[in-house]
Amino acid sequence: MAVLVQKYGGSSVATTDRIKKVAARVSRSQEEGYQVVVVVSAMQGMTDRLIAMAKEIMPIPTEREMDMLLSTGEQITIALTAMALHAQGVPAVSLTGAQAGILTDGVHTKARILNITPKQIYRFLDAGQVVIVAGFQGRTPEGHITTLGRGGSDLTAIALAAALKAELCQIYTDVDGVYTADPRVAPNARKLDEISYDEMLELAGSGAKVMQLRSVEFAKKFGVVFEVRSSMNDNPGTIVKEEAKSMEDVVVRGVGLDKNQAKVTVEGVPDRPGKAAQIFSALARAAINVDMIVQNVSRAANHPVTDVSFTVDKADLPKALKVMEELKPQIGFESVDANEQIGKLSIVGVGMRGHSGVAARLFEILAREKINIEMISTSEIKVSVVIDRKRADEAARTVHAAFLE
Repeated sequence: MAVLVQKYGGSSVATTDRIKKVAARVSRSQEEGYQVVVVVSAMQGMTDRLIAMAKEIMPIPTEREMDMLLSTGEQITIALTAMALHAQGVPAVSLTGAQAGILTDGVHTKARILNITPKQIYRFLDAGQVVIVAGFQGRTPEGHITTLGRGGSDLTAIALAAALKAELCQIYTDVDGVYTADPRVAPNARKLDEISYDEMLELAGSGAKVMQLRSVEFAKKFGVVFEVRSSMNDNPGTIVKEEAKSMEDVVVRGVGLDKNQAKVTVEGVPDRPGKAAQIFSALARAAINVDMIVQNVSRAANHPVTDVSFTVDKADLPKALKVMEELKPQIGFESVDANEQIGKLSIVGVGMRGHSGVAARLFEILAREKINIEMISTSEIKVSVVIDRKRADEAARTVHAAFLE
């Protein structure tokens, strides 16, 4: 019997009424002949409430205890979902990430999956039960609870689909699929029928909140085809899969906007070999993901110094600043400046590989609107710019209209 993995996000399980609707959908899938594994997130707003409570106790809580706290959100949902299925006469069992056999490394709050041993899941499936797994979490070899970072339930679902060799993985959310831009920002954005892993990766890394970046990486690595669709209706969603030749016909597939970034500028860094390595090695050890990097031209000929700017997730800014302050005596830079009022705007499309002038056109569009570019980053299929956060939505609408309408 084929295995079907379904993931339901926080908005899909926000209330007990919505959980009952999820249970009804799951029940229909089982009736269609599937062995069903359901991955659920915490109820909408639950994780934020838990974080707020932790910060009332301690401004920067220890990461191990944060994992212990935040993992409870999904555990509430799995139990309620199992109860909702029981109420509809469907045999079901709830499992934490650890009980489901999800083994991770020891990096708290951003753990990576090392292995999945789904023996227990198979045992329950073979007994005719729906298995409901807590997303976003696992355990270390030493038995410590870990979490997989924001959006980690997507990763749980994709990883389980790979481990169970599922016929299909469905990611249920509050939107109909992947759009050419955030419809709340660009009202004329349209839903895509399909998108390549690489395009989805770039959009996820550019602020598209539909899928967690690492979950798309995992899907690409293990060839897990998945569908992003709405839990509020039965409309077909967006299929995410390996690149097809026809996808190159579209130059720009989508526009991404990330307003949850911060820019850090390390000023007066001695312009000598090894200084950049010291900065970014320290950030890596602290599990801080750096996105864009710019180093200015060296100044002061007698004692050459330079400025190094980089972007990080806004949530990582306090930790990044702490790392920089600890490095100051070793490196001997002058100061550190932080700017949270930025937005990262990106255009993405596999068709950009075969078309010249795409970046130039983007820059011309922004210049016409008198929107200043602070940083630039490019790849084969993406161009990203950092701009003033106040004008980010306006810029996204303008760029979407120019490339996709």
